[in-house]
Amino acid sequence: MTGSFFFFLCLGLLIVGYLVYGKIVEKIFHPDENRITPAKTAHDGMDFVEMPQWKVLLIQAINISALGPVFGPILGALYGPVALLWIVFGCIFAGAVHDYFSGMMSIRYKGGVLPDVVGANLGYLACQLMRYFSILVLILVGVVFVTVPAGLLSKLIGLPINVWVCIIFAYYIIATITPIDVFIGRLYPVFGAVMLFMVVSLPIMLFTNGYTVLPNLDFATNTHTSLPIWPMLFITIACGAISGFHSTQSPLMARCIANEKQGRKVFYGAMIIEGVIALIWATIGLSFYEDAEGLRRALGPTGNSGLVVSEVCNTLLGSGFGGTLAILGVVLLPITSGDTAFRSALLTIADMFELSQQRRKIASRLLLVLPLFIIGGILSQVDFGVIWRYFGWANQTLAMLMLWAAAVYLAKQDKFHWICTIPATFMTAVTVTYLCFDKIGFGMPYMLANCIGIGVAVVCLVIFLLKGRTPSPVPLDE
Repeated sequence: MTGSFFFFLCLGLLIVGYLVYGKIVEKIFHPDENRITPAKTAHDGMDFVEMPQWKVLLIQAINISALGPVFGPILGALYGPVALLWIVFGCIFAGAVHDYFSGMMSIRYKGGVLPDVVGANLGYLACQLMRYFSILVLILVGVVFVTVPAGLLSKLIGLPINVWVCIIFAYYIIATITPIDVFIGRLYPVFGAVMLFMVVSLPIMLFTNGYTVLPNLDFATNTHTSLPIWPMLFITIACGAISGFHSTQSPLMARCIANEKQGRKVFYGAMIIEGVIALIWATIGLSFYEDAEGLRRALGPTGNSGLVVSEVCNTLLGSGFGGTLAILGVVLLPITSGDTAFRSALLTIADMFELSQQRRKIASRLLLVLPLFIIGGILSQVDFGVIWRYFGWANQTLAMLMLWAAAVYLAKQDKFHWICTIPATFMTAVTVTYLCFDKIGFGMPYMLANCIGIGVAVVCLVIFLLKGRTPSPVPLDE
């Protein structure tokens, strides 16, 4: 099997996954095209605003496609071509399912944010835990998605990094406090065009410039001698396979969607788009350099994926207009997720204290969100590598909790819950094993960490099977 054939096979599987498995997931959930959506029942001119399907899909795709499907796959390429398999199968059977249910359940819960969705199915304590945990993760996301684009812009244009950090934070403030259709709704189509250029142009130039695509298809390759594929790969590549951050973003579009039947295109489809981006960057990471050791050298001693992005774009597209536009496409991905991360944090806090967020209350909205930006500004001075690793674990933990909530949701309605139960169990094993094994957690011996991680996953599955159908404290589909 040639590398080119394997790449197109993976690409084809993502498309088939959307067309086939996406319809299966949709059929199990059973969207109701006659149900009036929150965009109409709770219209407020600020967050609950009906928008056309193409725009909702585009905003969702850009919101969730942050640094993850670029930086994660580049780092994941160090584990060899097995990274592509995780992207494909993780995206189809876990990530897109997670995104679909986080969006559709939000619609059914009147546009509720993630803590409301989880709490309605896993109980009051889970709701309270998710409120604080999701706000923390969203602030971490905002910080992560400030420092890296600021660094890339500094190299591209020349202003100091701190200046770009201030400019990006200023943009975040405007995007957070203004009505979603006024600022985000108008800018994102332009951003989407730049992102599309990056996604399409780079693989074309890779194929046409004589590079050998995926020269080593040895799936046992792992240049991380001290970091085993399990569970490290499944934390390293989050966005593009499965990412809990997405479940904080889906409610934003759940408040703008006009018909439940649009859910598969908007939520499941956007995740497949992100999977394609991740597939491309993982392939570039494994093809642009002579081998994985070449990629490791390009990343530098700190594992800076931004160095790879700059080198790849400038080499394949030139240092002029094409390379600059491609780098801007990469820069826009985190920026357009950072702004909605802070917006989601704002909505979570507003819902927590039952504060109105109508169009005419922009001043009070600004006062509410300013403390978040102050905390974010302080955290932006912390070493990026440390923030990224904590974010990686927290991100996948969010995904795990959302999948369990979706599994309970289906079980209580006597629907086929295994489409969520299986990935929820898998991600439980991943997150617990990682926390036990990695040095940011408990630093346990590898075998002990595996035993604990798998044991906790099995216990969670047994508890779910015994109690998953217990009546919910919050009526379903209200």
